[in-house]
Amino acid sequence: MEPTEHRVVPPRAARHLVMVASLVVIIAGMRAASSVLVLFLLAAFFAAVCTVPLTWLQRRAVPSRLAVGVVAGTILALGSLLVVLVALSVNRFLGDLPTNQERLSALTTSAIGWLNAHGVHVSAEALRQHFDLAKLMGFVGAMLTGLSGVIADGFLVLITIVFILLEASGFPRKLRAALADPEQSLAGLREFGDAARRYLLIKSLVGVAVGAAIGLWLWILGVKYAFLWGFLAFLLNFVPYIGCYIAAIPPLLLALVEQGTWPALLALLGYLVVNAVLGYLVEPRLMGAQLGLSALVVFASLLIWGWVLGPVGMILSVPLTVLLRIALEARDDTRWIAVLLAPEPPEKRKVPHTLDGRR
Repeated sequence: MEPTEHRVVPPRAARHLVMVASLVVIIAGMRAASSVLVLFLLAAFFAAVCTVPLTWLQRRAVPSRLAVGVVAGTILALGSLLVVLVALSVNRFLGDLPTNQERLSALTTSAIGWLNAHGVHVSAEALRQHFDLAKLMGFVGAMLTGLSGVIADGFLVLITIVFILLEASGFPRKLRAALADPEQSLAGLREFGDAARRYLLIKSLVGVAVGAAIGLWLWILGVKYAFLWGFLAFLLNFVPYIGCYIAAIPPLLLALVEQGTWPALLALLGYLVVNAVLGYLVEPRLMGAQLGLSALVVFASLLIWGWVLGPVGMILSVPLTVLLRIALEARDDTRWIAVLLAPEPPEKRKVPHTLDGRR
C-alpha cells in the first residue's frame, strides 16, 4: 500500500486560520456578555472625555486626588440629574404611547379618505400594511424601552466612570513598572490616547450642541418631551448619515398628531438646519479627514456592532470603529488596514512613534 499523503498547511495560512477562529470566539463572547459590555464601554467612553478636565486641573497644580474628587463629584451630580430627567420623560412618553397610536391611526384613516376624495384611490389595507404611522410610533416606543433599560443602569455607569478616573491617575506609573521599554511604548500609547480623546471630545461636544439646539427648538414649538428628543439627538449624533433622521421621527410624529402639519414641518426644518450646520459644516472642520471612515465601513459597523451589542451597539459602532482605526494606524504592520477603512487614501506622513515602539 502506498503511504497516505498528508497535506501540510503552510504556517502563514495556519496563522490566518487561528486569527479568524480567535476573532469568531471573541465576537461570540462579546455578544454573550453584551449586557455588561455595553455598560463598561459607555463608562469608558465618557471617562475618556472626562480625563480632559481632569488633566486641565492637574496641570494647574491641583492635587491629583482633589482633581479626581472635583471631576467625579461633578459627574455624579450632573449625571444623576440627567438620568432622572430622561427616565421621567421616557416613562411619560411610554404612558401616552397608546393614545398617540390611536391618534395616528385616525390620522392615517383621514389621509386615506382625503386621497380617495381627490381621485387617488388607495387601498386602506395595503397602506396600513406597508406604511402605518401607528406601527412606526410603536417602533419608537420599543426603541425608547431599550434605552430605558440602559438608563436604569445609569448610576452603575456613573460609578464605573468614577473608578476609571481614580485608576487613570496611577495607571501610567503601573505601565512604566510593567513594560520593558516604557518610554517608547508609552509614547505610542500616549499618541493613541490623545487621538482617541480628541475624537470622543469633539464628537461629544458637537452632540451636546446638536441636542441642545434641537431640544430648544422643539420647546419653542411646544412639542412635548423636548428634553427627551434633545437627548436622543445627542445619542444618535454618534450614528452618521442616518442618526439624525432616526432621531427626528418621534418628535415629528408627535408634533403632527398633536399640533398639525405646520408645526411638524417647522420641527423638520429645525432638524435639517441644525444637522446641516453642525453635522456637515462644523464637525468635519473640527474633526478633519484623519479620523474619517468610508461610508461602506460606517454601514458595515452599524450592522456588526448592532448585532453584537444590540441597539446601543449601533450608537457605539462608529466610535468603536474609529478607535480601532486609530489603533491600527499606530502600528506599521497594521497601518494598511487603517488605510482601507479611511474614506480616501491619506497623505504619506511620518508617525513619530507606534504602539510597539518603532518609528
